[in-house]
Amino acid sequence: MAKIINSNEFVEKVENTKGVVVVDFFATWCGPCKMLGPVFEGVSNEMVDKAEFFKVDIDKSSRIAQKYGIAAVPTMIIFKDGVPVENLAGFMPRENISRKVKAHL
Repeated sequence: MAKIINSNEFVEKVENTKGVVVVDFFATWCGPCKMLGPVFEGVSNEMVDKAEFFKVDIDKSSRIAQKYGIAAVPTMIIFKDGVPVENLAGFMPRENISRKVKAHL
C-alpha cells in the first residue's frame, strides 16, 4: 500500500533512498487524482518487492511540490537513487505506469 508522506519524511524515504521510488503528487479535491488512486495502489501492490510507492498531498506539502515543479495533479515522479528520472502527468492506465516503472528497475 502506498503511504502518504509529508515533507519531513520525503527526504528520508525518497531523496535518501537507493533504488526506485515512485511518488504520486495529488490533491484531495482533484477528480483525476481520485481516479488514479486505486490504479496507483494496484501497481504498488504488484511491485511491492521491486520499488517503493508513496503519495504526497500538494496542499499539505507545498514546499516539496514547488521543489519538483508540480504544476498540475496528478503527477507521478519516478526517482532512482534519490534523483528524479521521469515525470508522468495526468491519469494513466495501470499497464502504462507499470511499464514506466519497470524501465527504471
